[in-house]
Amino acid sequence: MLKEGWPKYGVRLKEGALEIKFGSTDPDSIQQVAQRLKEMRLEEGRHFSVKMPEGGEAGYVYILKEGLAYAAWLSVYGSGRQKELAAEFVKYILERAREAGEEVYEKVREIIEEGMLRGSLTLKGFEKEVEVDGRRHVVKVIDGSAELDESRSGKKLLRIKITAEVDGVRSDYTITYGRYGRNMALGFAAASAKAPGGKEADAERLSALIETLTGRKPKIIKRSDGQIVIECGREHLDGFMRYAELADTIAKWLEETKGR
Repeated sequence: MLKEGWPKYGVRLKEGALEIKFGSTDPDSIQQVAQRLKEMRLEEGRHFSVKMPEGGEAGYVYILKEGLAYAAWLSVYGSGRQKELAAEFVKYILERAREAGEEVYEKVREIIEEGMLRGSLTLKGFEKEVEVDGRRHVVKVIDGSAELDESRSGKKLLRIKITAEVDGVRSDYTITYGRYGRNMALGFAAASAKAPGGKEADAERLSALIETLTGRKPKIIKRSDGQIVIECGREHLDGFMRYAELADTIAKWLEETKGR
């Protein structure tokens, strides 16, 4: 049942979502598994959930996506026994995923790689010359931060703020994320008409900044009222989480709002 002290987790895709779960009718087994995760510094409720056996039905310990990603981060940036446990856990889950098939393995590997990259870079002082749509851009990030906020209706928002110089033009940008439609994470920023060169130039500079930082090109939407809006998705959030100034707040917002 156990390998290197870890229980036999079931690893599978359920309706496209990854499920990592240990089930047992023995309350002591459930408690032991939960305690092992806590020793690794995973938090119940944020990184995993527990249901104790009742009425003869099995209970379970369920590893959330954030829990696997955080364990991967700990396997690189943790210390002592905590780092050792996290590395063992990540290796074992990868083995279980490989046994479950290529599609499951690729999903697990993707989450682990994302976790290992979190906070590995810093925004402040970031500088890079890139080519976007055939045009060269020089991107220099001066500072950046992320904060949680609420709309007037009570919607939980995530604001990513970046001060950067793109092609010699310094600007303060704010990308505001919320949950829309089927709880999808979408972020929006409006181009400024007061920026040098007007809205078109400002949108181009912001698009270049986002693509440089995340590796993903955002959508540029030109509305009928003349407004130009830059739209980012979940894939951009994953890219932003590589930066130490943003990682923790983004992870907290994703956990509090739940979803894709």
